[in-house]
Amino acid sequence: DRWCRDLKILYFQNNLIPKLENLGKLKKLEYLNLALNNIECIENLEGCEFLNKLDLTINFVGELTSVASLKHNVHLKELFLMGNPCTEFEGYRQFVIATLPQLKQLDGKEIDRSEQIQALQDYPEVRRQVLEQQQAYLLKRAREKKEAQKYLEKKGNKEKAEEKRKPGFDGRWYTDINTISDHGKNTKDKQNNGHSEEEQDHKVIDEDEMNKSFWEEPTAFTPESRLETHRYLEEKRKIKEENKDKKQKP
Repeated sequence: DRWCRDLKILYFQNNLIPKLENLGKLKKLEYLNLALNNIECIENLEGCEFLNKLDLTINFVGELTSVASLKHNVHLKELFLMGNPCTEFEGYRQFVIATLPQLKQLDGKEIDRSEQIQALQDYPEVRRQVLEQQQAYLLKRAREKKEAQKYLEKKGNKEKAEEKRKPGFDGRWYTDINTISDHGKNTKDKQNNGHSEEEQDHKVIDEDEMNKSFWEEPTAFTPESRLETHRYLEEKRKIKEENKDKKQKP
């Protein structure tokens, strides 16, 4: 904890961080990189008193009004919000410049004095436009979250149904090894080997079809879809590791 308090630069880019939290004790932090995460709201950075540069490139910030939480970060000079939904709002740049007068650069572009004065003059109308667009976006996000929840429930039910269809799921397979003759055992082993090869071929085909189906299925670019992609890749990695371990065993 003592060492963390003295941190000046922190790189958290390319993760699945959904929320800004537990950063208030980093008083000396000057540069925070959170690019390529799942952050939707700017919050909980008031305690980072010396924050000079904040990078939130390609996140999911749709609550543009949440930039107001950075008002008290008086040393903040550079802010990056490129690739966030809020940058599509009409009046985005003017709103941020008027809300955060301490900024010197926004998305890598310098803010000159004349632009700042104009943004302050237009602020009432720009704010009204931003609030309307933000409300529409938040309603859209609420629908996306519901759809994502339905998708996960549907997927879970499908996986349960497939699990139940697997042979031996009900635990009724029994084999009395005392009744199998050597000849019968050899014959059965050959048959089993044949079936395993055939089953293996089917398994490979099924995996290819599932892989194709996953990547070709149209989905919106949301925090939920990014998380689902990560889970899918993680499952594939685990299966690959398990198969590798099985092959290595004598």
